[in-house]
Amino acid sequence: MDIDDILAEVDGHAIPQETRDLQELTRAWVTERSAPEILPWPNALIERVLERIRKQIELIETQTGTPDPKLSFRLIILQTELERFKFLIRSYLRARLHKIDAYTLHHLIDPATKARLSDSEIQYATAHSTLLHRHYHSSFLGQFPRGLQRLDDSQGGVSMVEGPDLERAVFVRGRGGRDGESVEVVVEGTDTRFGLGKGDVVVCRWGAVRGVVGRGEAELI
Repeated sequence: MDIDDILAEVDGHAIPQETRDLQELTRAWVTERSAPEILPWPNALIERVLERIRKQIELIETQTGTPDPKLSFRLIILQTELERFKFLIRSYLRARLHKIDAYTLHHLIDPATKARLSDSEIQYATAHSTLLHRHYHSSFLGQFPRGLQRLDDSQGGVSMVEGPDLERAVFVRGRGGRDGESVEVVVEGTDTRFGLGKGDVVVCRWGAVRGVVGRGEAELI
């Protein structure tokens, strides 16, 4: 029995919001690190987590130095929980920034991909692209004919913009569809399809499971 089975036996309204946010953030972190492409920015979740971090920091700063041993022990627990949230946030953001750095132009010129970024990430990607283009231009692009200076050139049917490898293999675990039934995974471009039941672990191409992962019917591990 895994954590999802245990939580399924408990009324969802009885689970504290903080616990649900931690579970959701952990799942988002693991999935982001495992998926070859950047995933949608969970704005509501991140806002709740950052607000909770801010309040915990204020509480710890206010009550630090108290002579009450019970309160001091409680502060230690709060600091431990705070560091856990901060680690997940930092690692999650680093995973996303790594993908933005690797495929900056792809994230800016592809509307579907750009829609997955936060406003801050779009600003970062734009500044990163500008600095990179200036560096390339001053280093060697400026010596080329004007028609060969574009970094997003797609003449001849070959795009200069590199994107993530959607055919990369990933480990995926089924979470079950509605009422826990298995979900069908269809491998695009082929006649291959298979059922993914709750708890099943398979290795397949990311492009085949990105839909079920996006719907929450499966998760990357």
